Amino acid sequence: MGTTISGETTAPIQEGPTNAALQARREAAVPRGLGISLPVFAAKAKGSEVTDVEGKRYIDFGGGIAVLNTGHLHPKVKAAVQAQLENFSHTCIQVTPYESYIRLAERLNAIAPVRGPAKTIFLTTGAEAVENAVKIARAHTGRPGVIAFSGAFHGRTLLGMALTGKVVPYKVGFGPMPADIYHLPFPVAYHGKEVADTLEAIETLFKSDIDPNRIAAFIIEPVQGEGGFYQAQPELMQGLRAIADKYGILLIADEVQTGFARTGKMFAMEHTGVKADLVTMAKSLAGGFPLSAVSGTASIMDAPNVGGLGGTYGGSPLGCAAGNAVLDVIEEEGLIERANVIGDLLVARIKELQASNTLTGIIGDIRQVGGMVAMEMVADGDASKPDPDLTRALVARAAEKGLILLSCGVRANVIRFLCPLTTSDALVNEGMDMLGEALRECVAERSAG
Repeated sequence: MGTTISGETTAPIQEGPTNAALQARREAAVPRGLGISLPVFAAKAKGSEVTDVEGKRYIDFGGGIAVLNTGHLHPKVKAAVQAQLENFSHTCIQVTPYESYIRLAERLNAIAPVRGPAKTIFLTTGAEAVENAVKIARAHTGRPGVIAFSGAFHGRTLLGMALTGKVVPYKVGFGPMPADIYHLPFPVAYHGKEVADTLEAIETLFKSDIDPNRIAAFIIEPVQGEGGFYQAQPELMQGLRAIADKYGILLIADEVQTGFARTGKMFAMEHTGVKADLVTMAKSLAGGFPLSAVSGTASIMDAPNVGGLGGTYGGSPLGCAAGNAVLDVIEEEGLIERANVIGDLLVARIKELQASNTLTGIIGDIRQVGGMVAMEMVADGDASKPDPDLTRALVARAAEKGLILLSCGVRANVIRFLCPLTTSDALVNEGMDMLGEALRECVAERSAG
């Protein structure tokens, strides 16, 4: 019998291995270092719904970790990739270039939150974009040092994990780390860490550890992703911009998770009133196809010598075709505005749970930047008492009910919401109904146990 996704009956899932059988094969064939949060194997996906190999339907509140702002297999993105496949799949941009790469670069140059005329290079992954942004910053400034922040996530490559502000699981056993990387506390008012403390820590760093004239760049997420969906306050970004300008340091905005309408702006930097020198992008740039980018001030982007930037698969024809289609969809379907609507709906439903008598003190903080929403799980309403056990239990129980949820945070106690921006109100509410049921069951079972 066929499955139903968004009211359409799809072709029956072919008889085949079960989730359990595939998980056993995965454990035998794939290293344990590749973690999987949900041992459910996808067979089909469309819009905001996924069907597994056993025919069970799931509402997707994770979006492939922020990759699917335009949803699974958006018709326009799918059609653009199919059309490109009729021409060619790969030539390598450094051998025989193609128009779609140039057109997408031109479009990003026009909207990237950077100073002055911009240029863009395309790569494949977010980590690769981060690595290249640092290379460009070092080439432009002639300096080695980079300052990142606690709780940051910038990738799993050697430089990416060095910049990442979380040891477990990203850095354990992989040292030594590259030199000239420094971390500062990221201000989170909910945890008693203020912007003034961070700005003071920068000046302390310059007095005790490194001459500011040896720092090439600050790199910061306008809203921390893996770190817990904490927003960089406008005054923090303004302070960083002022310090950067004072010492000739570049400001790199990592918009890998926050870009392409997720936060109710095309880029999260637009909330801050500050422009960066370089911006890294990936994830929802190409609607599920591997593509990343670095956009930046043209004179800075031109600093590396010819041949110093590139990569065999960077800016693939399929990725560029998808990226151009994604920009069309965001504009045509009003996804920037839609992000705010979805975010408001999610927050309203979370507040209902927060106010419930049976869930008193469980949800400690609710955060929203457009459609980028999080709730922090604590005990007794106390910010100093994270509840990672309940967070893990909630993710697992929600999956049993048919809802894909993601957790995050340095303390592993944050539920993050990244449903596609094409998700209907009805599906958002259905998913939140599942979440509410799952949370009440988890709390009741713990109380009874």
